[in-house]
Amino acid sequence: MLIVFGVAIAGVLVEAFVPRRARHTTQFVLAVAGLVAAFAAVVALAGTDRTAVLGAVVIDGPALFLQGAILVTSTLAVGLIAQRHAVAVQTVGAGAPAQFAVDAFAPQPSVPPGSAPERAAADRGSLTTEVFPLTMFAVGGMLLFPASDDLLSMFVALEVLSLPLYLLCGLARHRRLLSQEAALKYFLLGAFSSAFFLYGMALLYGYAGTVRLPDIAAAVADGSGDDTLALIGVALLAVGLLFKVGAVPFQSWIPDVYQGAPTPVTAFMASATKIAAFGALLRVFYVAVPGLSANWQPVLGAVAVLTMVVASVIAVTQRDVKRMLAYSSVAHVGFVLTGFVAANHAGVTSTMFYLLAYGISTVGAFAIVGLVRDRSGEAGDLSAWAGLGRRSPAVAAAFALFLLAFAGIPLTSGFVSKFAVFGAAIDGGFAPLVVVGVVCSAIAAYFYVRVIVLMFFTDPHDDTVTVAAPGTLTAVVVAVSALVTVVLGIVPQPVLDLADRAAVFLQ
Repeated sequence: MLIVFGVAIAGVLVEAFVPRRARHTTQFVLAVAGLVAAFAAVVALAGTDRTAVLGAVVIDGPALFLQGAILVTSTLAVGLIAQRHAVAVQTVGAGAPAQFAVDAFAPQPSVPPGSAPERAAADRGSLTTEVFPLTMFAVGGMLLFPASDDLLSMFVALEVLSLPLYLLCGLARHRRLLSQEAALKYFLLGAFSSAFFLYGMALLYGYAGTVRLPDIAAAVADGSGDDTLALIGVALLAVGLLFKVGAVPFQSWIPDVYQGAPTPVTAFMASATKIAAFGALLRVFYVAVPGLSANWQPVLGAVAVLTMVVASVIAVTQRDVKRMLAYSSVAHVGFVLTGFVAANHAGVTSTMFYLLAYGISTVGAFAIVGLVRDRSGEAGDLSAWAGLGRRSPAVAAAFALFLLAFAGIPLTSGFVSKFAVFGAAIDGGFAPLVVVGVVCSAIAAYFYVRVIVLMFFTDPHDDTVTVAAPGTLTAVVVAVSALVTVVLGIVPQPVLDLADRAAVFLQ
């Protein structure tokens, strides 16, 4: 965490002192180096069980595993953020289209070639390099979120990871109004959820006289306090955390924000943020209030059912690919909660494996979304994806692989993930949840397969839609994501064993 926050501060200094043309490369190299160094530090700490910062931060198996997963997905997302695509602009009276190197945060240029505005437009990728330190601050908050051993540190981590995300969501200058609307919705709803979290923390402090999670667990085990106060506090905490993971009925912001935010930011949010938020959920429910599991398990089970059913049904009706993936993301929250509510060792193991596998596949899927373009920019409507398998077979095949993984088809990481969480739920006595999960998986498979049929078995009907040639960074991100998706589907045991060994909380 110190490495990541140090890099974020260094990124702010880069914005102030490094010449504009060198900022993009400097920020990218600095960010990747910081994330790699932080991952090396996590690996070096493997097997450590202790607290730090006067007990506010815990270093144990779940914290380190989830921090490693956050760093891996964040590194891939930073690659997408740094990618700059060549955009051709044809102007009246000009010869060949002018080529511009722009990123996802810059408006598409439409100025006469050779002019000063053209040179400024070609350089706009350099003007949006503040996204790198913002991303690093968010990553730092995400690393602290699952490692917090008291509610006050967890609240600070929640705000540190959320505030940069609010800004990042509003930086898509090409579709500026949609992006700013997404940022405002996320900010307002996020502020409400933070208030719920803070009020729940106050009630738990009133119940236990402490905000430290192990001490709250001791107060619950002692049974001398009023359990009603504790249950209300836990419910309010759950509202704040379930908002972050996007569970129904707290998911209303997800489709709008995913659609309006720049696609690399969407990939970052859909993967790393979910891992961090579920890590905090694990920490609260498995460390602070395991003694109240008989009360919170049925409630979270109902939330899981509601999340799977509502998201799967609504996703079928979506015509925008990012909104479809957004509701898919909500449905996967329900699948993860299915294993989460088991409240056993297998539940922790399966949840952590699912988060890692799903996070990496999600980054790859959104990387593909950013490549399909029309005259207005990214082609969001599903009709634009018709015939993609003929125009760009490799891109379509990669997207099909990620969709099959989301559907839980065998030989992909998604199948192993769902098998693990469903097995944990059965062990915990929640077989009805598994039945609902299997039915919802079948519903979800429909809208995933529909896109695959559209890409490979439907004639294209819009000549303006093109597939941007993947840049080096995007190609690497897609290749790594696809490779991990297949490897975790064929030989998942080493990672499952790692998650199993790490699934022990320091009490």
